[in-house]
Amino acid sequence: MPECTYQSAHKRLSLHYFLYFSVLGALLPYLGLYLQSLDFTAIEIGQVLAALLLTKIVAPNLWGWLADRNGKTIHWVRVATGLTLLGSIGLILFESYWGVMITVLVFSFFWHASLPQFESYTFGCLGEEKHRYGDIRLWGSIGFIAAVIFIGWQIETYSVSVLPWDLIALLALVWGSSYLVKEGKPIHESLHSVGFIEVLKRPEVISLLVVSFLVQLSHGVYYGFFTIQLSDLGYDKTTIAVLWALGVLAEVAVFFWMRQILHYSTVRVLILLSVGLTFIRWIMTGTLEASLGWMVIAQLLHAASFGLFHAAAIHLIDDYFTGKHHGKGQALFAASSHGLGGALGMLMAGYAWASGGALLGYGISALAVLVAFVIAWRWTK
Repeated sequence: MPECTYQSAHKRLSLHYFLYFSVLGALLPYLGLYLQSLDFTAIEIGQVLAALLLTKIVAPNLWGWLADRNGKTIHWVRVATGLTLLGSIGLILFESYWGVMITVLVFSFFWHASLPQFESYTFGCLGEEKHRYGDIRLWGSIGFIAAVIFIGWQIETYSVSVLPWDLIALLALVWGSSYLVKEGKPIHESLHSVGFIEVLKRPEVISLLVVSFLVQLSHGVYYGFFTIQLSDLGYDKTTIAVLWALGVLAEVAVFFWMRQILHYSTVRVLILLSVGLTFIRWIMTGTLEASLGWMVIAQLLHAASFGLFHAAAIHLIDDYFTGKHHGKGQALFAASSHGLGGALGMLMAGYAWASGGALLGYGISALAVLVAFVIAWRWTK
């Protein structure tokens, strides 16, 4: 287990989360807008955004195997973030569909490889204090907000063409921050530990992975087309940026209060509550988008659809996959939810948007989380 504690490492861990998710704050709200400025069609935008997440199916599992094999988790985080930086340079070199597509596939492969290992390292540091995860992870959400607001201001002042340069600068900072975190000792497997496949066969584990897949799939239209949706309705870039930031502020509040929430509720209840509120959120976003007031309420529900669900799910993953399976467990969770679910969600979003716009896209999203709720009700413990 890494030679660190919450007290000794929380500042360095928080900084890395802040910078890592600032990259996400640049990508999610504005990459679709940038691709639209390059005259990509809705289907092409959906395909590129799907590619951005498709690599998360393979990359975390490969990096999880490498890290669990020799225990050098932070070494592999540094390698992944460095290669991400190199791969992202293609964004300033290419503007064609295939040029952008190949660039996204390359840099996203390594970008997605690093986070599950960093999550594994973080939980290893926290040990019995894993209820403090939210205190560290909330800085990732703050980084997301800072990037959304700052880059939104840049786009409003200059143009969306600043996005590739901002991404490269942020990725350089992420790579640099990985060298502030100390490598720990390899994690040794207990003689009595259960095999990885045996853990994976448990009904509650399968249920969690399937529910996570469906919840992330449901976010595809939102992540890929929410900015375009509001822009087409006449919302200015500043208002759009504030709405994005508002959603993540609600997420920050959940992470901040997560210790108290876990004290008064079971993880099963939190999973069901978050999935149920996500259903309501997509219905509102798909039908009431012309009303700023309703969009504010819908964005506040991001506290449930991402913040509450992620915090509860990752606690279960930490409980299910222990010892030397920890890195592989985090990688599998990332691959099945944000990877496979996110990629198929983005791909679905492009075709749904081209065929029926927001109503069809968010309707499919609502259906996905309805199925997720039924599965969680039946099998989540």
